[in-house]
Amino acid sequence: MYRIYCIPIIILLLMVTSQSYGKEIPFTQEDRDRLIRLETKVEEGHRSLNQRIDDMNQRIDDLRGEMNDLKTFMLWGFGILFGGMAVLMTVVIWDRRTALSPVIRRNKELEERVETVFKEYAKIEPKFAKVLKTIGFL
Repeated sequence: MYRIYCIPIIILLLMVTSQSYGKEIPFTQEDRDRLIRLETKVEEGHRSLNQRIDDMNQRIDDLRGEMNDLKTFMLWGFGILFGGMAVLMTVVIWDRRTALSPVIRRNKELEERVETVFKEYAKIEPKFAKVLKTIGFL
């Protein structure tokens, strides 16, 4: 039932639309002038857009240069910092060694004196000599 009504409606629509497409629209001087003005505005917009892009590229290049300067500054800073730390550690180790060497020397002298005292006392006291022999001192 719908098919019967659809076919005439479709034919009617095709006839109406074909007539509207068939008409030629006249192109006036005013339309031509309007197109020329529009073309000029598009070209100006294109030029200004290119200029903005060039300015943006210049800004990006400037920022890259500043970033490279900052990177160089940071590398120098870290180099100086770690170099200072290495010097400080070297000084600390050297200071400890020089501070401990007199103590070690004094300790050896005291050990030698104590050993001499023990040996001399062991000559006088045989029980003490026996004790020193059992611990492996003599």
